[in-house]
Amino acid sequence: MITRKICVTGLLFLVIFGLSIAPALAAGPSLDAWKPAFDPSGAKYKCVISNVSHPAIKGVYAGFAIRDELWKRSNGQIYIDYKPFSMLGGEVEVLNQLQMGAIQGMSVSSVASTNLGPRFGMVNLPFLVDSNEKLEKLITNKKLFGHLMNAMDHQGIMALDVTTYGSYGWASTSPIKTMNDMNKAKFRIAEAAVNQLTYKQWGVNPVPMPWPDVPVALKQGVITALDHTDLVCDLTKKFEVAKYFTEINYAKGLFIWIFNKAWFNKLPADLQTTFVQTVNDVCADYRAQGAQQELDVKVKIKEAGIQIFRLPDAEMDILREKGDAVHKQYAAEINKLYKGDTYRPANYLQEVQEFLEFKN
Repeated sequence: MITRKICVTGLLFLVIFGLSIAPALAAGPSLDAWKPAFDPSGAKYKCVISNVSHPAIKGVYAGFAIRDELWKRSNGQIYIDYKPFSMLGGEVEVLNQLQMGAIQGMSVSSVASTNLGPRFGMVNLPFLVDSNEKLEKLITNKKLFGHLMNAMDHQGIMALDVTTYGSYGWASTSPIKTMNDMNKAKFRIAEAAVNQLTYKQWGVNPVPMPWPDVPVALKQGVITALDHTDLVCDLTKKFEVAKYFTEINYAKGLFIWIFNKAWFNKLPADLQTTFVQTVNDVCADYRAQGAQQELDVKVKIKEAGIQIFRLPDAEMDILREKGDAVHKQYAAEINKLYKGDTYRPANYLQEVQEFLEFKN
């Protein structure tokens, strides 16, 4: 009888405990730490913006900075309701919401951006826009950068600017010091066409995998290497399992700030100007902060015991040479022109390659 009472009591405790924590679990991440210092209830215009990642990344936090600066510059007329942490869903799902007008904006990763704007795949091409310096050089060229930002115009979506989340390399559970080591690893890559073409050319048969599946796959050995930036791997605690990082730096991880054109066009002309200028100014600031954050994280992970490697120069040359084939394979998608393109180059990719002094 006593045992039965204990069981019943224990069961009741578990039920009550479960009911008490379920709402908290269902609520997901809290934005309490990033609440605005103003009351947004009086705003005439509201813009909901999504992002999949964590505001600890400077390129992600930029959304809150845009919110605060735009509130000030618009005299409280526009409120940015920023939703990081994948609070509104995965990137493909949110892209559809944005296109339909269910939300007004999104800070989309460069790897996912090609779902609605194949031209954006240019920034993922190996060793083209592969440094902060080259990225800033491209941005200063209004003609070339403006054409890139027009990649989703035919989908009813406008792009204004970019921020960063690091340089791509390989986090791994065993050291990758050579291409021979690379060939033995079981790589996870993003589910994106350019990435898959790149690894195919490099002679690797990768596992395209959604980001939420990575932690379990890494712990279980389904994958032994991860194609991502050291900044993101550190923040998401991938280095707790993968104790090695090989610096390849073949592409910059970008967040592209995109908005629903129909919503934007309803803003008064003066607020449109304010909106664009604010996004541009804040993104420029947070790209600079992001560049410093990249340097800081390299020191941090090294001090934490993560071993950092680079492939021999001769093997990096091989990756570059093989990567050139990806440029050729994806060129048609990048060079394709749409009705809304005001700049209509014969070979856009070639112009960018020449401008950035790309060498295969």
